[in-house]
Amino acid sequence: MSVPKFTTLGCRLNAYETEAMKELAAKHGVENAVVVNTCAVTAEAVRKARQEIRKLRRDNPGAKLIVTGCAAQTEPETFSVMEEVDLVIGNSEKMQPETWAGLGPDFIGRTEKVQVDDIMSVTETAGHLIDGFGTRSRAYVQVQNGCDHRCTFCIIPYGRGNSRSVPAGVVVDQIKRLVDRGYNEVVLTGVDLTSWGADLPAAPRLGDLVMRILKLVPDLPRLRISSIDSIEADEALMQAIATEPRLMPHLHLSLQAGDDMILKRMKRRHLRDDAIRFCEEARRLRPDMTFGADIIAGFPTETEAMFENSLRLVEDCGLTWLHVFPYSPRPGTPAARMPQVHGAAIKERAARLRAAGATQVEKHLRAQHGATCKVLMENPRMGRTEQFTEVAFAADRPEGQIVTATITGHADGQLTAA
Repeated sequence: MSVPKFTTLGCRLNAYETEAMKELAAKHGVENAVVVNTCAVTAEAVRKARQEIRKLRRDNPGAKLIVTGCAAQTEPETFSVMEEVDLVIGNSEKMQPETWAGLGPDFIGRTEKVQVDDIMSVTETAGHLIDGFGTRSRAYVQVQNGCDHRCTFCIIPYGRGNSRSVPAGVVVDQIKRLVDRGYNEVVLTGVDLTSWGADLPAAPRLGDLVMRILKLVPDLPRLRISSIDSIEADEALMQAIATEPRLMPHLHLSLQAGDDMILKRMKRRHLRDDAIRFCEEARRLRPDMTFGADIIAGFPTETEAMFENSLRLVEDCGLTWLHVFPYSPRPGTPAARMPQVHGAAIKERAARLRAAGATQVEKHLRAQHGATCKVLMENPRMGRTEQFTEVAFAADRPEGQIVTATITGHADGQLTAA
């Protein structure tokens, strides 16, 4: 018997869903299969998926090769015409037990090659399928899926569907079980986290969920939020930032740009000053707050002056951890039909953004010298502070535990501790 092999491309949510698929495949006795969970966020992500599929076919000549994930959902024909692929299943189908129940030894030949339905018709998310995944120290819990917004550069709503939320009671019960199993940190994940609750009775907000978790799971040492849209941060979330030390002082922001005209053409819901105000207020409420951010370089119509506004935003918001995305057009999105920036300019602007990010990381690391930090150990020699900064140790520490350490310096993008 050969157990299925899974390859995950893309985001934490994909990784979460891969764990759920592993359990479903094991439960239904699926054998001798290779499953590729794809990402569609950029054209490059789709290219890498095709490349990975060809490699996996060469390495596993007799296996059933199944492609799923966002790229399979948004462009199933891209993968169905590949001779290496036996089956293409959508993002909703991959989470359904009946899909895996039908993947017996003789499924090829009696099953349609493409099983991808309309993701916009899905009204529930499958956050209840597993109790989270992660390292021995940190677990990720899906609380939301999909997105109701239609940013002009983004294909993800067409891969994930509309926003839907996991009820708070289900989330709290999951986290209680994770704490009972010894996890010291839980990270809430989703496609558009700050839209959590809009589809639930009484329309609670993300801040309500955070406060409820911290109240009802008092033994949880650390709660972390993966990524938020700052313009949608609610009053309860800001209260949690101000009053709850177990909510980690690290927020990753979906900013995308720092120029008002580009933000409007992206169909974002905030302007430059909104982002700066949010960061100032969050840091006022929690002085040790650090920020990460997504920023796109070379969005269509972006001039050098517009790019400079994005570049200055790094310092104006006090951003530390940057995820820089060189813009690439996604067919089917409005931005793909806008006047494009030359590829060389995109590459050069992305490099300047990354350099600005590296400067901010260096500044952050230097500021920690001599500080006493609580570090969650990810392996015997490396852990992360509350601000998600890596700390390297000279001697072993207990994996999965929170230790107190004095920072002695930094090297290679990590803090160092004795």
